[in-house]
Amino acid sequence: MEKFELYILGCGSALPTTRHFATSQVVNLRDKLFMIDCGEGAQLQFRRSKLKFSRLNHIFISHLHGDHCFGLLGLISTFGLLGRTAELHIHSPKGLEELFAPMLSFFCKTLKFQVIFHEFETKQAALIYEDRSMTVTTIPLKHRIPCCGFLFAEKPGLNHIIRDMIDLHRVPVYELNRIKNGFDYTTPEGEVIPNSVLTYPAASPRRYAYCSDTIYRREIVSQISGVDLLFHEATFAETEQARAKETYHSTARQAAQIALEAEAKQLVIGHFSARYENEQLLLHEATQVFKQTVLAHENLCISL
Repeated sequence: MEKFELYILGCGSALPTTRHFATSQVVNLRDKLFMIDCGEGAQLQFRRSKLKFSRLNHIFISHLHGDHCFGLLGLISTFGLLGRTAELHIHSPKGLEELFAPMLSFFCKTLKFQVIFHEFETKQAALIYEDRSMTVTTIPLKHRIPCCGFLFAEKPGLNHIIRDMIDLHRVPVYELNRIKNGFDYTTPEGEVIPNSVLTYPAASPRRYAYCSDTIYRREIVSQISGVDLLFHEATFAETEQARAKETYHSTARQAAQIALEAEAKQLVIGHFSARYENEQLLLHEATQVFKQTVLAHENLCISL
């Protein structure tokens, strides 16, 4: 199968700690890198994860709180120092370009590449990126300011050729692309060879859902149903449920409940409050509801 990986660059929340960097992740699909949020220090963690800056062309910002975008200016500046010439696309809710324009004009006057901002609405799901391999769709969340998660969905692959059957039925090379796309083959004598005889199906397309920051929100379950991997914020333990509701965040148990109802294959929780010196409490609460839960930590890599 083609590469589909998630790298955790940072999994802390607003207050810096010596244990966690601010929120940032990278999706690696077939060696094309897509950054999700860019908290302070993201570029340092990018290097520690041994990822290549040259393969990063799209950054998705969930919302305009500092712990999700304070690292963006530094990253852009570093790209300039490295002599980057390829366009950099930044997808975010409305307002980021207005905020960054004066800083870019002051600190990054000599960039040899173009920074292109793409704004999206946060009230309803929308397709915001597509290429030959994948799509990225927003997941409307509910936070103190406009906020969206992201659903990264691999496109279905072509059927795989069964070489022995191709040879047996003397299928010409020019027919192979049609057969990979699901068509039957008709021999010169008029015999129809079913596609199911000549191929076997490609692996099921994989999906990754990123949900941070948000209050407990069951409305997202239908959109993320059956995902291979779900990241859901788990800022607080259940004892702080009132605080979670007040600040529009979720508890670890609530994150697990979303994963359970969505029938996700695996859950990774993060965006931890600085009050917890040991997140095992959060893991314990989550696994009581959804056993296939892991804790996020810096430089963790999960393969889908």
